[in-house]
Amino acid sequence: MQLQQMDMNLFLVLEAIYSERNLTRAAQRLHITQPAVSNALARLRRTLDDPLFTRTPSGMQPTPLTERIMPKVQQGLALLGGSLNEQRQFDPAAARKTLRLSMNDMAETLLLPRLLERLQQLAPGIRVESYYVPRDQLAKELAANTLDFGLDIPLPTATQLKQQRLIRDRYLCMLRADHPLAKQDSLTLEQYLQLEHIHVSSRRSGPGLVDIALNKLGRQREIKLRVQHYRVAPLVVLRSDLALTVPASLADQFPARRFELPFQIPQIDWHLLWHKNQHDDPANRWLRAQLMDLVHL
Repeated sequence: MQLQQMDMNLFLVLEAIYSERNLTRAAQRLHITQPAVSNALARLRRTLDDPLFTRTPSGMQPTPLTERIMPKVQQGLALLGGSLNEQRQFDPAAARKTLRLSMNDMAETLLLPRLLERLQQLAPGIRVESYYVPRDQLAKELAANTLDFGLDIPLPTATQLKQQRLIRDRYLCMLRADHPLAKQDSLTLEQYLQLEHIHVSSRRSGPGLVDIALNKLGRQREIKLRVQHYRVAPLVVLRSDLALTVPASLADQFPARRFELPFQIPQIDWHLLWHKNQHDDPANRWLRAQLMDLVHL
C-alpha cells in the first residue's frame, strides 16, 4: 500500500481511539460525531486488513498490529504538529489554548495558585486542566499531545521525553504544635519509631521511601493511617498525635512543629517532563519557562 493512497485524517482517528479506548470520547476529542469515528475505523480496518481494536467491557483494546504501529504514528503526528508550529510566534496575551498538566495533589498545591495568578496577568486566554496520569502512561500521553507537561520523579528510561528538575525537596517529620514532643529541639530515632505514623501512597499496599530507609537500618515504624493524598494528611496531624513524614515545602504551609529526620533519606526530585517533539514549540517554550520561574519565587 502506498502512503499517498491513505487519507491522513484516518491516523488522527486511530490515535484518538488508541488514547481514549472509547469511540464516544474519541469523537468528542476530535469534535466529530461517533458515526464518523466508526466509519473511519471501518475504512482503516479495510485498508490495513486488521481489526485494529476489539471491543471489551473495559473499552476498545488494540490488536498487536495497532500496538506495533502506534509509536510511529504518534511520533509522526507530533512531528507534523511541531513543524506547523515552528514558524509561529507565540503571543501569550492573545493565546487561546488549554494547558494540560499531570501532577499529584501536592504539586497542585505548590504550583497551581502561582500559575493561575501568572496566567491571569500574562495569558488570560489560557485554560488549565490538571489531573494525575499514571507514571507508566506519561510518555504515551505526552507523545499523543493529550498532555503538555508532566510533573513527576525523573524517568531515565523515557528517552523520547525531555526532563528538567523543577523542585528539590527534603523530608521532615511533622507533629501538631501542642504535641507532647513538640517542645523538643530534635527527635531521636527511638522517639520517631515510638510515634504512630501516616503514610501517603496512591497504592493500596507496599512500602514508601521512609520505610525503605528504615528497613536498611533494620527498623520499622508503625503506620496508623494510610491515605492517597498529601493534602489531607497534614489536616489529620493537626487534630491527632499522629506523625507525618512529608516534603518540607508542604509542611511549611501548616501551623505545625517540624523536625529534621533522625535518619538519612534521599531528597525528593520533581522533574518537569515534556515530549521532545514539542521542545521547540513556541507555546511550550514559554509555558515551561513560566513553570520553572514560579518554583523560584
